[in-house]
Amino acid sequence: MDELNLVMNWELGTVGLLLLAVAAVAVLLVMIMAFKMHAFLALMITSIGTALIAGIAPGSLMDALSFGFNSTLGNVMLLVALGAMLGRMIETSGGAQLLADRMIDLVGEKRAGLGLSLASLLMGFPIFFDAGLVVMLPIIYAVSRRVGGSFLSIALPSAVAFSAMHIFAPPHPGPVAASTIVGADIGLVMLVGLVFAVIIWFLVGTLLAPRLGMRLDVPIPTILDSTSEKTGFESTPRVSTIIGLLVLPLLLILLNTGLNTVGAARPDAEAFLADPIVSGLRLLGETPVALLITVVVSMFVLGWGAGKKGTLIEKIVDSALGPICSVVLVTGAGGMFGGVLRVTGIGDAVAGSLNDLGLPVIVAAFLIAQIVRIAQGSATVALTTAASLMVGVIAASDFSQLEIVAIVMAMSAGSVGFSHVNDSGFWLVSRFFGMDMKQTLSTWTLIQGAMAIVGFVLSLVLFGIASAVS
Repeated sequence: MDELNLVMNWELGTVGLLLLAVAAVAVLLVMIMAFKMHAFLALMITSIGTALIAGIAPGSLMDALSFGFNSTLGNVMLLVALGAMLGRMIETSGGAQLLADRMIDLVGEKRAGLGLSLASLLMGFPIFFDAGLVVMLPIIYAVSRRVGGSFLSIALPSAVAFSAMHIFAPPHPGPVAASTIVGADIGLVMLVGLVFAVIIWFLVGTLLAPRLGMRLDVPIPTILDSTSEKTGFESTPRVSTIIGLLVLPLLLILLNTGLNTVGAARPDAEAFLADPIVSGLRLLGETPVALLITVVVSMFVLGWGAGKKGTLIEKIVDSALGPICSVVLVTGAGGMFGGVLRVTGIGDAVAGSLNDLGLPVIVAAFLIAQIVRIAQGSATVALTTAASLMVGVIAASDFSQLEIVAIVMAMSAGSVGFSHVNDSGFWLVSRFFGMDMKQTLSTWTLIQGAMAIVGFVLSLVLFGIASAVS
């Protein structure tokens, strides 16, 4: 790949790359499922083997591995670490159980999962999938303990809610990038994306996901449990305090989003966004900074403000980091595997071949995004790849803005489908929900596939309506 300046000993054709990707996934499945090898080691071995067979020279191997690992780790590590610290503070203080009890008192035990997933949907609008999921984990665990029964039937709908918002609605990076590339109206994409996200959440998150979760008996994970550290830290925080800690990062992130939106609409956008006051406020809304501020605030209101010793607070915060190391490393290794598949060129090769078939524009947009997603794992890369290939066709056609938005939604739907072992998000869900790889494939992969299919059907309907009225 030119972006890495890799030295290649040879280059495989499209068919060879496709066969290599299938073989690599098969080998990975065998190592983890049959030989019970740790996912981190299996992903590393598979990544190295795939890179060498694809023709990447040994001298360029480390660059190829670092391409996916470093970027994924950089994105995930800060969010997961800060989110885990916040979660541990809320859980250890008793705030998570308190909020779970209050929510169940309001909606009832039978509707607890629905209420939790609805809260996740609202939180998912401004916050990224991984950060939102980590922040909500203590509440998910607490609700599951109170309600009993199937943990996954409670947890999976919340994950669907975050994923639906992340994939279909700006300000998340995928739909924003695709809209910018093809020239779609961001405001219209946001409105349509929100409608799509809500419909998909309802159909997949509240109807399908709980049924899939009921099939598996997965115990509630103990990643945020802190029995030994609780002595001396329990308190009786107010429900409003816990809600405030959950809402604070959302408000800060919305501040960033709002200023960016206002800036984009102004003729002096660059000058406005570069203003020291505006840029400082935008900094407060960057996701890692917003979570950092919230963690510090939680230490004050749940710790020092409640009369707890600084050494105990430090111990509580530090205890959040150990259990997530495996999550972060496996997620980074998943990004490494996806990155290796990306630098081999498989996504571009398959996408280019599909683009030459002469399919209807909206069908081609969906299939390109879907196959690139399956081939190399990253939803954002799949979406931007599809948008880059479709921009010429869209520009040469007389599509209305609503038709273009429908095409963006089709690409977004394709980019979410059938998450599997080359997707870092797959491993994030697997580890945080306590599932092994087979269980994750039989639940999360199917759920993401259903989200893609429903999203594509909605896109076709919207495209048909737009074509009829234009």
